Amino acid sequence: MTPEEILTGLYEQTLVGNGPEVLALTNQALEIGMTPGSLLFDALIPSLEEVGARFERGDFFVPEMLIAGKAMAGAMERLRPLLADTGVETIGKFLMGTVKGDVHDIGKNLVNIMLEGAGFEVVDLGVQVAPEKFVAAIEEHQPDIVGFSAFLTTTMPMFKANLNALDKAGLRDQVIVMVGGAPVTQEYADAVGADGYAADASATVKKAKELLAGKRALVGAGA
Repeated sequence: MTPEEILTGLYEQTLVGNGPEVLALTNQALEIGMTPGSLLFDALIPSLEEVGARFERGDFFVPEMLIAGKAMAGAMERLRPLLADTGVETIGKFLMGTVKGDVHDIGKNLVNIMLEGAGFEVVDLGVQVAPEKFVAAIEEHQPDIVGFSAFLTTTMPMFKANLNALDKAGLRDQVIVMVGGAPVTQEYADAVGADGYAADASATVKKAKELLAGKRALVGAGA
């Protein structure tokens, strides 16, 4: 296969969520000397962006997004160490976790894959993450954005507890805080004092880029 055929195949097979074929094409590409960055930016990311666009139009639903995300995740496992070696620049660091009391992670994991595909470095703290663990991780990893995920209405109040913990630790102004999850709304995000909210994985990537660009513009302007 030519490099062009491999890139087309990667795009199409990611779109339909064919994980084994995506991994096979990734390995084939590397064997003939194609760069990890080319696979990422010329095939995998555009494919996942198309998945997000189809989801927004109502042509794709959560299962299609999940299998496409998993297909890309397999390729990312192979490419991640190579991308690090070649010094491909990340656009920002995103610290993510499901709040204390909540063990749901499917949505969070899909968001992580989409963020990685868009060029973010993702630090995933997993589920049942207590406020003090978020604080310690922010101090350790110095992320640009922190994401709190909640699937249950009963765990949504942890958003406010987490934000209070960041305030107390003097970290609130250092990070952008995004919240999300099935029961979460823009109104709730505003009420607890989050910087951003997104309804799904595709929207999370867009909002994260937007918030990061806004913050960097402020810093650049000396605000």
